[in-house]
Amino acid sequence: MFLKRFTGPLLAKVKESTGIVGLEVVPNAREVLISLYQKTLKEVEIIPPNVPYRKHVESFTNHRLKVCQEEQDWEVIEKRIACGQVEELIDDANSELTLIPKMAEWKPWVVADDYHCAIVVDNTPIPKHVPHHRSGPVPEGFSFLASKAASDETKIESGEAKPASA
Repeated sequence: MFLKRFTGPLLAKVKESTGIVGLEVVPNAREVLISLYQKTLKEVEIIPPNVPYRKHVESFTNHRLKVCQEEQDWEVIEKRIACGQVEELIDDANSELTLIPKMAEWKPWVVADDYHCAIVVDNTPIPKHVPHHRSGPVPEGFSFLASKAASDETKIESGEAKPASA
C-alpha cells in the first residue's frame, strides 16, 4: 500500500506519441483537462439556463470533469470518456471554449416574433427502392402553423409551392 501510493505516479506509463500529425503529447493532460472543463462550466453560464446548448455542454463537461477527477491514469480517462485521446479531448475543450462566446453572440435559440415556418405536406408515394424516413407526429406547438399552412392558397406541384390559381 505504502509503495503503491508513492511509486504509482513514478511508474505510470509515459505516452511517447499521439500518432496524430501535429498533435503533440501533453504530459500533464489530466490537469489541463480539469482546468479546461472547469473554465468551460464557468464560461457557459453566459448562455441562458433553459437553452439546450447550455444543458448539453454542462452535461458532457460535468461527466468528463468527474472522470478526470476520479482517475489518475490518462489511459483510463481515455477509455472512460471514449472520445479519443486526452490530447484530442484538450483540443475539443479549447474549441468549445472558442464556440461559447460565439453562440452567446449569435443566439441561435432565439426565433424572431415575425418568423413563420410553413409545413408542407406531400403525399406523393416514395418508390420502394428509395430509403426514406417517416417522421413522427407534428409537435403540439406547431399545430397553429399546420392550420395556417392548410388555409394558405397554395398547393404543391413537383416540389414547388405555386399559387392555387396557376
